[in-house]
Amino acid sequence: MQIESQKEPLFGKTLSQLDEVVKELGMPRFTASQIADWLYKKEISSIEEMSNISKSHREKLKEKYSLGLSDPVKVQTSVDGTKKYLYRSHQGKFIEAAYIPERNRNTLCVSSQVGCKMGCLFCMTGKQGFQGQLSAGEIVNQIRSLPERDNLTNIVFMGMGEPFDNLEGVMQSLEILTAEWGFGMSPRRITVSTIGIIPAMKVFLENSKCHLAVSLHSPFEDERRKLMPIENVYSLPEVLKTIREFPLGKQRRTSFEYIVFKGLNHSPRHVKELSRILSGIRCRINLLYFHPIPNTPLEAPTEEIMQQFKEALEAKGLTTTIRKSRGQDIYAACGMLSTKELEKKTNTPHE
Repeated sequence: MQIESQKEPLFGKTLSQLDEVVKELGMPRFTASQIADWLYKKEISSIEEMSNISKSHREKLKEKYSLGLSDPVKVQTSVDGTKKYLYRSHQGKFIEAAYIPERNRNTLCVSSQVGCKMGCLFCMTGKQGFQGQLSAGEIVNQIRSLPERDNLTNIVFMGMGEPFDNLEGVMQSLEILTAEWGFGMSPRRITVSTIGIIPAMKVFLENSKCHLAVSLHSPFEDERRKLMPIENVYSLPEVLKTIREFPLGKQRRTSFEYIVFKGLNHSPRHVKELSRILSGIRCRINLLYFHPIPNTPLEAPTEEIMQQFKEALEAKGLTTTIRKSRGQDIYAACGMLSTKELEKKTNTPHE
């Protein structure tokens, strides 16, 4: 199932886009729904397998379009069951998806960009720089081609890239994942993470019912700015104001992702300020262990630090969870595996 690069892929198109395809090719309008059914509900590996579409129409489709699916090119399996899948993007670069099995849920962490332009101090993907946007098809392909797809319960857009810096691709992929004509997933099973790009965040909140996760990492603007340059453009108070102004239904929540760095962002002062700025927002704080990456002064916290910080936040009435550190033996920190592959490709002499 490798992508035919010369032809436009069908996979990743919405029903309205498929309407345009069949109209352009002179096919009956209902053919668009048939194609969507084959693309998103059935396990096919070629256009030829779309058996309820006439042979002449299949030939027309094949002349201009490819199916647009691709398998992972590499997989690494951790001792804890986490799997990191490596994909080749249409630009020939590499992206990652991480499958995280747990007792009550199985989550896939998907990428939305090749590299990232946000330059967060703690992120390996950011060190790659921005290399390109993923199409909706390339995003959804990470789910479609997953060997464990039948066991999948949750999807998080927390892999490589800033999802709201690829708003079109991400919103289109969410439509495919949640629409009845698509994968038909509940939006409550999908979470999209952002560092706080406000205009795109508003579009998402207004046009999707999926959960929002905001990368917080410090409640203090000056400290957050050193970790995340985006603070210079969209400040934390503005981000929180936007969330407060948007009424979320009972079935929808906001979570705040908080990577804990030893000696930096877990003091009583941080607890007090987090309690103040998040007052009135129905939310959960997810504490994450920092996965060490090369050439950074940041350090991973101990279990004792994490537990004490969690208890202090809970004492302030903040719902807090510690996310277990997973897959550390397989370059689990986002961007590590693709960086290794990129370096290998760069350092390989051309024949």
